[in-house]
Amino acid sequence: MPFTLTPTYDDNPRLRDLVGRLRDYLDGELAEYEARLGLTHESRYGRDVLEPVWKRSRELGFYGVHLPPEHGGQGLTFTELAALKEEIGASGRVLQLSVLGDMGGPLRVGSVLRYATPDQLDRYLLPVIRGERACCFSLTETGAGSDVRAMTTTATPDGDGWRITGHKVFSTAGPFADFSILIARVAGTVGKDGKEAYAAFLVDLDSPGCTVRDAQTPMSGQHIESDIILDDCYVGPGQLLGEVGEGLRIGLGRVTANRLLHCPTVLGMARRALGLTIEYARTREVFGGPLATLQSIQHKIADMATGYYAARSMTYDGLAELDAGGRPRAEAFMCKLFVAETAFRIADEAVQIHGKAGLVRGSEVEFLFRGLRMFRVLTGSSEIQKNAIAYQLFLGDQG
Repeated sequence: MPFTLTPTYDDNPRLRDLVGRLRDYLDGELAEYEARLGLTHESRYGRDVLEPVWKRSRELGFYGVHLPPEHGGQGLTFTELAALKEEIGASGRVLQLSVLGDMGGPLRVGSVLRYATPDQLDRYLLPVIRGERACCFSLTETGAGSDVRAMTTTATPDGDGWRITGHKVFSTAGPFADFSILIARVAGTVGKDGKEAYAAFLVDLDSPGCTVRDAQTPMSGQHIESDIILDDCYVGPGQLLGEVGEGLRIGLGRVTANRLLHCPTVLGMARRALGLTIEYARTREVFGGPLATLQSIQHKIADMATGYYAARSMTYDGLAELDAGGRPRAEAFMCKLFVAETAFRIADEAVQIHGKAGLVRGSEVEFLFRGLRMFRVLTGSSEIQKNAIAYQLFLGDQG
């Protein structure tokens, strides 16, 4: 995999075409749309701003592009999808997560389609794929992050249905969603493993007893998450996704694949930070010449580029293994750890090289710094990844 900040994918004509058209849309039409609305990464915006992006992205073939042809996609490999997600991360666009469907769209529902009944497909999931509805995913609670079994949200059987009470946090796309794929423990029910059973429910967010509340604003400053509060909220039998006892499997989804697929977007953000820094060093005049002529700056940028190349190579190697039918569990944990730590170091150096210009609120590298700092915690902290890597190594030794 040759090093470049603008990959060409000449060995894959389909991907080369997709990436080219995606870049054109991100840098052209979408950039103009955001500029016309005066959007920044910390803007508050509503469904009316997002729906045109969902619809236009679907018209262009990006929204749900990873899905099989029967659902309007192109059946992309994991590696191909990752390349598109990297371009999204590298674009710097405010609404980037709405283009492929990360923000409550097809990338949220794709992994649960196989659990859905025909009625659930028609009522909930296919409208999401078409850009007509949006969903959020509600698993995390204040006291249940990495330890998901510590959740207290409980579904109590009531006739053929259930009444759910609990408080979910960090539901991404919650402010714009019509329904939540929500995981709860089921009172008085034991699963096949002898432990308390969990279930996944399709909860309409306008149901009696369900309240969507603004979440705490993360350090990125984005307003894209909600708390979902349930107080004796009734869900009928037709809203059970899968079976009782499958909740954690559905909630954690394609764990290895998802862990690897978080990395390309972050790599794209790191690539953006590196590109901005190179351009700044070329144009910033210090002591009678460009900043880039200073050896100390050259060395910093060389380290940034080397780290990016190493992290990207690791990630795409893991994705290639996944595409080949393998199960790169340890590698996925390693990629999440290395990408998170390396991307943040790149962002930190980007701020350092930009000097005061990189410290100003609203500076793009300052935003990237905050966003990449979050990834060291989100979707499993670096410490959790290390625990899992060690576990895989010891498990392998025993096997």
